[in-house]
Amino acid sequence: MHSESRCLACGPVPPFHVPRNIGAEIVASVVDRLAADVDPPSRPGVPLWCPWPLPAGWTLTGVAYAGDDRGGIRATAVACAGPAPLGGGPADLLFVAEEPGVGLGTRFAGTTGPDPGPELVEALRDPGPRHPGHRSTAKIKVAGHPTPLWVVESRDDRSAYAGEARGMWLHAIAWPASAGHLLAEDVVLHDLTEWTPPELVYGAPSPYLQGRA
Repeated sequence: MHSESRCLACGPVPPFHVPRNIGAEIVASVVDRLAADVDPPSRPGVPLWCPWPLPAGWTLTGVAYAGDDRGGIRATAVACAGPAPLGGGPADLLFVAEEPGVGLGTRFAGTTGPDPGPELVEALRDPGPRHPGHRSTAKIKVAGHPTPLWVVESRDDRSAYAGEARGMWLHAIAWPASAGHLLAEDVVLHDLTEWTPPELVYGAPSPYLQGRA
């Protein structure tokens, strides 16, 4: 018998909460839950990173968080969907913010392990753009600050990037894999816990947050 949530492969994990629907009221309820979790005030809250402004034709399709009253909220996820940047149909993009050791980002990337740390150590030794071992990066803005994301291992049907923002892991996972090219554009992430734009457009709930990934 165990009192905590458990994964058969990973052991104890924070429970993952995914609202069935998405809309302004749902986002507000998750923001309120995150705000209530910042106790003591010196403990940084987990951000709810959302592209803002949304890319043309894109909608917000889901929000979620991992944690409970005992251990606190340790990760969040925001899903968006829209036209694929290279054409060919729809695309989905998921942004995950998490404390070290949670493993939510790697779970959506389709890999094992709690963190992408070992891969990023190798990426930081990048020999340069003209070397065959070069790893390209995606440069986005997070809360107004330029933030690099490195390509990390993922399943073939998606692409995954990882980096750091506000002392926590930041993951971006895209379906299909070519949708990762969106991160080469002027993507700016905004923390919805600080302000939720009333102009946000909502779409059908993300199948990847609902368990398809």
